[in-house]
Amino acid sequence: MIGKHLLSTYDLSRDQALSILDTTAELAAVSERSVKKLPTLRGRTVVNLFFEDSTRTRLSFELAAKRLSADVITFSAKGSSVSKGESLKDTALTLEAMGADAVIIRHGASGAPYRLANAGWIGGSVINAGDGTHEHPTQALLDAFTLRRHLRGGVGDLSGARVVIVGDVLHSRVARSNVRLLHTLGAHVTLVAPPTLLPVGVESWPCTVSYHIDEALPSADAIMMLRVQAERMAGSYFPSALEYSRLYGLDARRMRALPPDAVVLHPGPMNRGMEISAEVADSPRAVIVEQVTNGVNVRMAVLYLLLGGANSETPDRADKEGV
Repeated sequence: MIGKHLLSTYDLSRDQALSILDTTAELAAVSERSVKKLPTLRGRTVVNLFFEDSTRTRLSFELAAKRLSADVITFSAKGSSVSKGESLKDTALTLEAMGADAVIIRHGASGAPYRLANAGWIGGSVINAGDGTHEHPTQALLDAFTLRRHLRGGVGDLSGARVVIVGDVLHSRVARSNVRLLHTLGAHVTLVAPPTLLPVGVESWPCTVSYHIDEALPSADAIMMLRVQAERMAGSYFPSALEYSRLYGLDARRMRALPPDAVVLHPGPMNRGMEISAEVADSPRAVIVEQVTNGVNVRMAVLYLLLGGANSETPDRADKEGV
């Protein structure tokens, strides 16, 4: 069991994280067959509550819920009562009145999913799909699942794996979730960024910090390039895009400095030519498109375990029974 909600990777023990990843592996087999649906969440209602724009995460959760046969409501703040001033509480009470079994929330304010989960407005499960600059737990889970498939011969053990995360750590909820989850799974994480793009207190995180990407490359099993989030930047965090790319971008020259089996990840959307070159993004060693595929399977696993896993058939049994 992984509890009632998924709000943070800090809430996951090693066993709970492995349970999600192992369930993902079972559900990935379902996604490879011609009929991809399972009956597990038939009759359940899943709400996508997105206060921020999203493509990959929103569509991924929507597809995951539909593959588990849930009824899906996608709620966008734009064009809704929220744009007319409705509070998060009143929106939540409306969803509760509609019988929502799970609410997947993305919000610009850090902590909004916790408020939704702990205020008593929602009786169902709450899943954090990204809150401000705080966390994005399912992104970290899909990244870990992707790494388990590529590192150490695909045996699924990340103990001792060396993962380098490069870029705009200050504004990245992906970096925060990944550092904690990868540490929980036994990996060694190195954060690389200019001093201006590192948050206060980063020295207390369970990772190593460096300002020099070239020093971290030769020993990396995997490198994750973070998007430069210009929309969250109110000041000048680096001199220019060209300077940032020169000092911290991953291009073909730098990729040659990686070990031959190292893989390249990016949470998307990419700023091609800034944090990652087009040549690297499109190379066989980049697993960026695979991350998107794995995102659907991870989110299926989370919904399955939160809403159906304890009281219904296993994914393997459901696969045999079909719909």
